[in-house]
Amino acid sequence: MDRRAFIGSLAIGILAVPRAAHAQSGRKVYRIGILGLGRTSDMVGSQPPGGPSIQALLRGLRELGYVYGEHFVTEPRGAEGRPERYPNLAAELVHLQVDVIVAPGPMLAALKQATSTIPVVMAGVNDPVGEGLVQSIGHPGGNFTGLSLQSVETTGKRLELLKELVPTAAVVAVLWDRTVLRSWQMAEVAARERGWKLLSVEVRDPGELEGAFRAATDARVGALFVMGGLAFPHRRRIIELAARSRLPAMYTLRDYVEAGGLISYGADVNEMWHRAASYVDRILKGTKPADLPVEQPTKFELVINLKTAKTLGLTIPQTLLLRADQVIE
Repeated sequence: MDRRAFIGSLAIGILAVPRAAHAQSGRKVYRIGILGLGRTSDMVGSQPPGGPSIQALLRGLRELGYVYGEHFVTEPRGAEGRPERYPNLAAELVHLQVDVIVAPGPMLAALKQATSTIPVVMAGVNDPVGEGLVQSIGHPGGNFTGLSLQSVETTGKRLELLKELVPTAAVVAVLWDRTVLRSWQMAEVAARERGWKLLSVEVRDPGELEGAFRAATDARVGALFVMGGLAFPHRRRIIELAARSRLPAMYTLRDYVEAGGLISYGADVNEMWHRAASYVDRILKGTKPADLPVEQPTKFELVINLKTAKTLGLTIPQTLLLRADQVIE
């Protein structure tokens, strides 16, 4: 990372700290590092910082009695949808020696490389054990703990819902990357057991997305399954490409559907950031991350966008509509 960029990013972090934090006497003001997939400017545009996930985290801290600027401040860093920035951003927060870091799944591997001492709260990770972040769900055993999305375990369910939505799809394309390898492997197992045919469309960086969709349409697939990881920061672009290709697509999170995607099945990420506050609270009070079991979701949401379905000329089966937790019209 070049010196100018590093100093600039530190300046943004300093701007995020209100004067009240420096005026406290006799009380430790905790610094909470926050990594995000979007832009840092979106994370520091208000005091306290904005964005649905961060607001959910701060709401959770408020409910636990924490006052922003009095008990804690934040050090936010955004990757701007560029995975190559993850290691540098993780290194910045480690250099600042923050008290705890909260981060989403795609950025956790970089944090694992950057620190083995600063507590890290996972605000939604696909496969914490399989990705080597914790030793086990019940006994994390290191400086990482938090919340699991259980995306690997629910892969087969997503494929079932997609086939129910588009029963005529002889081949389903799966858009995936190496960060969700185990989800792709689980999809292969589920498809083999059910006699379904999948087309693997692996992407290594965002620049390959257009080519991935060309490969899918050239193969005349009938539907698309978009896995998380690299895809999430570029969800709007992926949704546009799916619409242009006229492909009914299943996504892992409701954020895709709210942005115009067709259907999703997964845990509520904003609720996970809200729940992450309880982990931050316990860590700041002295509990070691190694002793805090990883929390798994108790509910998975089925969200359907009827407007997108109409654009695709697709009729949503009544069986799916009745089971949907939310229908966007």
